[in-house]
Amino acid sequence: MEQFICSSCGRKHEITPTLWKCECGGVLDIAKGIPKIDVAAWNSYPDSLWRYVKTMPFKKDSKTWEGVTMGEGQSPLIVLDSEVPDTYVKVDYMMPTLSFKDRGAAVLMTLAKELGVKKVIADSSGNAGTAIAAYAARCNIACDIYLSDATSPKKIDQVKAHGATIKAVHGTREDIAAAAQRAVDEEGVFYASHVYNPYFYEGTKTYAYEIYEQLNDVPDSVIVPVGNGTLLLGVYYGFKELFENALIEKMPKIIAIQAKHCAPLAEAYRNGEETAQAVVNEGTLAEGIAIAAPARSKQILEAVRNTNGTFIEIEEDEILDARAELSGKGFYVEVTSAVNYAGYLKYEKRPEEKIIIPLCGAGIKSK
Repeated sequence: MEQFICSSCGRKHEITPTLWKCECGGVLDIAKGIPKIDVAAWNSYPDSLWRYVKTMPFKKDSKTWEGVTMGEGQSPLIVLDSEVPDTYVKVDYMMPTLSFKDRGAAVLMTLAKELGVKKVIADSSGNAGTAIAAYAARCNIACDIYLSDATSPKKIDQVKAHGATIKAVHGTREDIAAAAQRAVDEEGVFYASHVYNPYFYEGTKTYAYEIYEQLNDVPDSVIVPVGNGTLLLGVYYGFKELFENALIEKMPKIIAIQAKHCAPLAEAYRNGEETAQAVVNEGTLAEGIAIAAPARSKQILEAVRNTNGTFIEIEEDEILDARAELSGKGFYVEVTSAVNYAGYLKYEKRPEEKIIIPLCGAGIKSK
């Protein structure tokens, strides 16, 4: 088993069921080198994200994932409009729980199962909670999900359907996380966090691997929504591993999208800051990225800057207009996912620039 390493003080830790942050308060990464990628081996595995399992930090020849997977990954990459043949949408809402969070949840819960975990706790704006609940059920692991009492009823129904216990919290997204973290520490159980546990990014990095296979190339830019950075960091790590294995010749630019009413990362980027300062969430329809104090802000800002990317902020009316326009093209996404297309519409695309837009969550998840 690998070790965790603190991104702040550099201390290494053994991976245990109850460890979720460093004693100094820093977030944890996996202490590992760049994995050696054997493309020829991919076809020895099922047509899912687990075709890349050898790049993930599990025990050699571990097959725990075989009892966890529900076929997640390998989502379609489709030309958005025949008039703009270089713009693609990756339909990640075609997953078992209808969002891209299944990528990380499948990998994280595989780790939990390998560690012999009996119960997990997670906090979420909805999609991560649903994904963790579903994969916990696959692993026969008890699960508590901390959600806002204002979460979409459809997402709450999904979580309940998988047998998880809902813990509704009145307050901000940060209040919900704090409540979950207190419970984790009091109960001494596994924190199945899509923010704090770096194994989640081992799942979301497969987004980049799939694009590489589907295009047989690398895009010029990837539009990515960002709140806690779950997908953005996965995209960055995945392409970085491909680049350092000399499978691609350049890193795509990361174009990060935030809702203007809650945009601490965009503000930090604009001000040239290394980390984001907490802001007040003024209220946004894009509940999935309404994170006022992202724990991994330093890593997110580094990823955008290292790829010569940028941030784009989206107004509320632009979100709804973008959702309607996408629906007119046949893609019915949840409200938060519409910010990605809204960002694309504001982005100054160069002629023949190859761009990927993620469609992260299905429309039926929204209120």
